[in-house]
Amino acid sequence: MTDTLPLSHSYNLARLGNAGDAVTFSADAEQRAAIARWSGVLSVEAFHVAVDVRKLGPVHFGLTFRLMADVTQACVVTLDPVPAHLEQNFSRELHFTGPARHRGERPAPRDDESDVDLTAEEEGPEEIESLHYNLAGPVLEEYVLALDPYPRRPGVAFEAQTEGGGRPESPFAVLKGLK
Repeated sequence: MTDTLPLSHSYNLARLGNAGDAVTFSADAEQRAAIARWSGVLSVEAFHVAVDVRKLGPVHFGLTFRLMADVTQACVVTLDPVPAHLEQNFSRELHFTGPARHRGERPAPRDDESDVDLTAEEEGPEEIESLHYNLAGPVLEEYVLALDPYPRRPGVAFEAQTEGGGRPESPFAVLKGLK
């Protein structure tokens, strides 16, 4: 996978009102082909995203995503096409840390405090330095994680082939021939 993302959808969080916003976008044919190449699948037939964006505070935002995609992967046994439908729901929190920070910023750690909090069970909100946020970034992350790493056509199983039809040869049989 490359560093450049095959899909982008910029959203200006500075324009978000207290009522929030609902954003939807879909990948066109060219973008779907780029997503397929980027993610290593045969094809992406559909890629639709819905995002609810809400303001949690002056510099704190909550995003709830819904991804629906139809993809075709290659069977790991036969290499035949394996269609799949993906539906992912996930959320992210963002904290703006850019130049116009408000008074609600985190205090600097004291000298006697460690920089790493080992008791934290969750990661905190994602820190962003710009209010122009690419909504497609988290969607593509979750899409790749949702792909089946070992897609198989229904009814196909991997069976190891043994030569001679009998018991498999011992790995030490090669050493026996060296005497």
